[in-house]
Amino acid sequence: MALAFTFPGQGSQSPGMGRDLAAAFPAAREVFQEVDDTLNQKLSRLMFEGPPEELTLTANAQPALMAMSLAVLRVLEQEGGFELKSRVALVAGHSLGEYSALAAAGSLSLSTTARLLRLRGEAMQKAVPAGEGAMAALLGAEAEQAGAICAAAAEDPVTGARQVVQVANDNGGGQIVISGHAAAVDRAIEGAKAAGVKRAMKLPVSAPFHCALMAPAADAMAEALAAAEMRAPLVPLVANVSAAKATDPVEIRDLLVRQVTGTVRWRECILAMGAMGCERFVEIGSGRVLTGLMKRLAPDATASAIGTPADIEAFLKSL
Repeated sequence: MALAFTFPGQGSQSPGMGRDLAAAFPAAREVFQEVDDTLNQKLSRLMFEGPPEELTLTANAQPALMAMSLAVLRVLEQEGGFELKSRVALVAGHSLGEYSALAAAGSLSLSTTARLLRLRGEAMQKAVPAGEGAMAALLGAEAEQAGAICAAAAEDPVTGARQVVQVANDNGGGQIVISGHAAAVDRAIEGAKAAGVKRAMKLPVSAPFHCALMAPAADAMAEALAAAEMRAPLVPLVANVSAAKATDPVEIRDLLVRQVTGTVRWRECILAMGAMGCERFVEIGSGRVLTGLMKRLAPDATASAIGTPADIEAFLKSL
């Protein structure tokens, strides 16, 4: 049964994350310490204790979620003798989780990944002035329908000008997230309701991620990634924007830049991994968001999450 590791994205953070791991395992403490030192910030204290509003800030949440995922992996390796290269067929991560996946697969060092994610979080936050952008969830919609709703909502009915509104995440199971100018997102919500979409609601996010408004952040990441040392991953990455395997560092850099403004094609990523023979999916890090999605995307696959010492013990016993 081929195994895939998946890595969660923003929204999976919560105060207390990693505290039990750090208490139980030196390997986890080392990861948290290295990230703290790299960022010159006690990010681990923020992870363990909160406050939640500070942890949720994009520039903190992104490196924190990566640190949590890598701490789990290091414990698996050092305590359980787990070897990713020989045990895992594919890796994939949701949005920022793609960086966690690359760090796990040895493509990026831990410190490089922490720096890139801090920059990514800051650049995404700065790309659009507060209040100008928005994101919304369309529940019970499919990607094609959501795309049509966005296309219809893009035109400002008063001025006739085109505004940005596009599919940001195709999470599968009828869960679509859209992103763009706040007014256009509002029109899309109304359009979704008129089209009979089960539920359409704004999301409490600080910026409109994964849409064309993020172009300044994509430029910042292109520059940072060009200067970052990147090796071929030990196992292939299934990339968000292509839903296909990638192993060449030049291609991976390009995919990471495109991901800032492009759609996270998570549904297609999971289907592609299934088609490549993966029948067991394990979410590495904080929360169980991706594991929950798996039940709808690939009901015949085995899905679980590892984020606590008990989870680690259960997973190692299952091998």
